[in-house]
Amino acid sequence: MDLGLKGHTVLITGGASGIGLATARAFAEEGCALVLWDISARIEAVAMELAAEYGVSAHGIQVDIVDFSAVERAFQATLQHSTKVEHVVHCAAIGSTKFGFPFTNLSPEDWKRTLDINIMGMVNVAHAAAPYFVEAKRGTFVFLASVAGQIGSQTDPPYSASKAANINFAQCMAKDLAKHGVRVNTVCPGMVQTPLNRSVWQAWHDQTPVAERLDYEDWAAIKIKAIVPLGRWQTPEDIAAMIVFLSSERAQQVTGQTINVDGGFVMHW
Repeated sequence: MDLGLKGHTVLITGGASGIGLATARAFAEEGCALVLWDISARIEAVAMELAAEYGVSAHGIQVDIVDFSAVERAFQATLQHSTKVEHVVHCAAIGSTKFGFPFTNLSPEDWKRTLDINIMGMVNVAHAAAPYFVEAKRGTFVFLASVAGQIGSQTDPPYSASKAANINFAQCMAKDLAKHGVRVNTVCPGMVQTPLNRSVWQAWHDQTPVAERLDYEDWAAIKIKAIVPLGRWQTPEDIAAMIVFLSSERAQQVTGQTINVDGGFVMHW
């Protein structure tokens, strides 16, 4: 299916690894120019590798999304690399690295960094890019959320709460920006083998009695069998495919939606 994205430019946060990197690859396969943001210093090298592999323009910018001034500077730098930006995909996020089951295993101080990065990071990216899209009278945002933001996952309460906030704020944005021709959606992965998912296992493992501990593969296999109807991992590429589709004109009537790519984990009725 030709999604009509060739020649478009996409800004992707969290582009150095995981779902962000898979999303960059998926857009590059469509012939899109890439501007990748990440807090990691590796981001420039990652962009160079993608440019060489796919033959597209790709630039990497190191930025801390919690710092709004830095985000504003990064967006201006993005416009210097590319005279136009049609799409923003926000993947940058963290977990608390704590196992909150129950939530009293955490202290209030354990929440701050996760909320700062996952909520205020999204807010900062939105405030930097939205005025540009409003002036252009077009553009798309896709925010990476999580099924944890819909079901109140007890595994990592700060992460779950932040992902719920992402979903809610994206809906606010979608209502505000629709009259300007700008679409906003969220994509919610289920069980994906990423460093963040592994950190959830590690937090569980470290506070579980030795006799009850499982290695990562066994822990995940049991969890997937119990909660995922399709019975298999979702991959970063699965998530990326949905993000690219939602950014395309094939989804021109889709805004304010929360799309689960989760093997049937969360079903609403």
